[in-house]
Amino acid sequence: MASSVYVSLTSWDLITPPQFVGLANYTEAFQDPQVAQALKVTLLYAVISVPLQTVLAFLVALLLNTELPGMRFFRTVWYLPSLVSGVAQMVLFLWVFNPQYGLANDVLAHFGIQGPGWFNDSSWALPTVILMSLWTVGGAMVIYLAGLKDVPTNLYEAAALDGAGPVRQFWHVTLPQLSPIILFNALTGIIGSLQIFTQGFIANGGPKDSLLFFVYYLYDNAFQNFRMGYASALAWILFVVILALTAVTLRGSAFAVYYETELGRKRRRR
Repeated sequence: MASSVYVSLTSWDLITPPQFVGLANYTEAFQDPQVAQALKVTLLYAVISVPLQTVLAFLVALLLNTELPGMRFFRTVWYLPSLVSGVAQMVLFLWVFNPQYGLANDVLAHFGIQGPGWFNDSSWALPTVILMSLWTVGGAMVIYLAGLKDVPTNLYEAAALDGAGPVRQFWHVTLPQLSPIILFNALTGIIGSLQIFTQGFIANGGPKDSLLFFVYYLYDNAFQNFRMGYASALAWILFVVILALTAVTLRGSAFAVYYETELGRKRRRR
């Protein structure tokens, strides 16, 4: 990290010795319209995809938290896509969302709907990547499922004795008990979404830079344009953005996350 800070203060093409330029790279970054576009695309992706992934993973975990026959099979099916690498996912969905012969537009055509251009359309490229991200919620789903299994059944029994139905039990028992897990998945989702790279790389930034994600632009400067000093400055800007969003999320979680105390556990056991 110390080396990265030093490199960010230099002009270095990986071949000749680095030349110290001070804060010139940071000044250029704040004036670079491509940096603004990359931040816009990345933040927009994070703001939309993370809540959708969090809600979908939680709802799927609730559905799979039953003891019906074959439930283990469905849990496995939901989890398996999260094991597929990012490149393989992108290649698969380039076919699924191909506007000429893709599966998505074929299905829409059966209902008389003209499918959009998906990755070939600057207005649809980012929404398409967001739809892709919902395919891999299995990892978060497993964590939610483990949390649901850990919720004490006597809490539901006590709530039922007080007259609480399924909806009230969900709001007053399930959500508070799982709030730390929701926070964990939200934080890891935010950090992961701000570091999205593969989709922008495979799509070469998308039409009209609609998929110019920040890490892809960083990579492009480092290993295509051989501007390692500028790329290091971009990396530190991204680090500050992630740090700030993480701090804000943790700060706000104090009003919404329930942490059970040891005294509470002792009282419950009694």
